Amino acid sequence: MRVSLLITCVVDVIAPDVATSAVRLLRASGCEVTCNLAQTCCGQPGWNAGFAEDAAKVARTTLDALESDLDGGAEVIVVPAGSCATMVRVFWPELFEVVGDHAAAARARRVGERTRELSELLAERADLLPTLRLERPVQVALHESCHMLRELRIADQPRTLARAVRGCEVVDWDGSDRCCGFGGTFSVKLPEASVAMADEKLRALAAGAPGADVVVGCDTSCLMHLQARAEATGRPVHVRHLAEVLAAALPTEVQQ
Repeated sequence: MRVSLLITCVVDVIAPDVATSAVRLLRASGCEVTCNLAQTCCGQPGWNAGFAEDAAKVARTTLDALESDLDGGAEVIVVPAGSCATMVRVFWPELFEVVGDHAAAARARRVGERTRELSELLAERADLLPTLRLERPVQVALHESCHMLRELRIADQPRTLARAVRGCEVVDWDGSDRCCGFGGTFSVKLPEASVAMADEKLRALAAGAPGADVVVGCDTSCLMHLQARAEATGRPVHVRHLAEVLAAALPTEVQQ
């Protein structure tokens, strides 16, 4: 299978190892990976803030890049973030319709139909992955991000993948599906509410999974927010994107 990787802005700037891990995992599952570097932002920040024209201007560039990859033979667009995958798959057609660009809306629907969140695709190809094993046992608390759960309806795939890793114990806890409070521009517009939501989730984590070594999720923005609040409140936690955990468990000979 040929796939095109949408890196996402946050991964590109904050956590490039997530993109590297995603590529290693996709290759290990038998995929040929391309990445059109003409891509930029998906336009989600502008769209969420109500600036539809600006969001569409940004999104068109990425739409062009992804469509070019599909025209070049890519079968699937893969996104290592539930929020950006949701923007492309769910909201791009609406965005372009709102600004009156019906041709772009039609193109966006085509791209959206071929777009998959990373864990969603990997779960389908899990049988093609080699045995995943960590060097030492790790207790994991999963953070289930809002866009994945409520827009893409992806719930079981990250947990199934994590539990397939030898040495990885996934701890169930109340609050795993609770919003972390980041919400992109929500955290800027309503910082007090955003902080309170993150702190509430971290209290639930401390009560429900006190022995967890790491908080694992599929959205770097959520993990960044939780880590920052944990450090600010004096209860630091380790966070990792699911792709990083899975890639670290790959056999040494396929990690490159």
